[in-house]
Amino acid sequence: MNPIRRCLDTLLVAAAILAAPGLALAQQDIAKSKDHPLLTRYPNSHITEYEKNYNAVEFAVGTQGGEPRRQSVEGDATILRYFHNTPEKQPSPLQLIRNYQNALKGIGGQVVYERLPKDGDGGETTMRVATGGKDVWVRVEPDIFSAPAQSYKIWIVEVAALQQVVSANKLLDELNRNGFIALYINFDTGKADLKADGTATVAEIVKALKAAPQMKVAIEGHTDNVGQPAANKALSQRRAQSVMAAIAAGGVDAKRLSAAGFGQEKPVADNRSEEGRAKNRRVELVKK
Repeated sequence: MNPIRRCLDTLLVAAAILAAPGLALAQQDIAKSKDHPLLTRYPNSHITEYEKNYNAVEFAVGTQGGEPRRQSVEGDATILRYFHNTPEKQPSPLQLIRNYQNALKGIGGQVVYERLPKDGDGGETTMRVATGGKDVWVRVEPDIFSAPAQSYKIWIVEVAALQQVVSANKLLDELNRNGFIALYINFDTGKADLKADGTATVAEIVKALKAAPQMKVAIEGHTDNVGQPAANKALSQRRAQSVMAAIAAGGVDAKRLSAAGFGQEKPVADNRSEEGRAKNRRVELVKK
């Protein structure tokens, strides 16, 4: 930039601050606050509320009787409120919701719930994404009651995913003693591709089945109750088939294997808590 132009710009900014010191101060982030690493702010906005601790947050996951059906998610929570700097540049509530939805979709997330803005209601959305070994929940709620500049609030809760790589010996012991074993193979939200920990677990399954060449097993996929039942069942089927294909690729005869998805039909824990939902997101090996 031309040094004379830069100097003029600096003088203009300084003059504006001097002319409206209260406005400049109001547009600064509050002390010790910052954007969450996963989601930055909408342009031309500033933080007015900031909280970061271990907490439980209510997220809308569907409707019941015409009202949002909510469930509590417990984990490392970050709660922020942003105010737009100027009314002229602030987005509409729908534009805000869509921008955050698209940002999460861009990293493999899914929209769990949305309530579109209407008269007297700025709307709301719940999103979910598996990233960095965590199950992350996001709630965005535009505020339409402040004027002339409006605000919006974001809740982000990070839940550590269950990690499990079971040895071949333990797999065989559990299958022979109980007839099944529940495995916590983590997948990205809405996807069925095996990740590194899942590949390690499959390697142990292959070892176990090669050590017991007469054993046949069914691979059964299960989900929690977040989302639509039909979609959950289809997703669990794809995940079971993904695990089965990886076992067969490891050298186990595919005739010894079968795959089925049950979605949310067979919970083993209470879906009202995140701990329970994490236990319900599983793949089971069942001895045939």
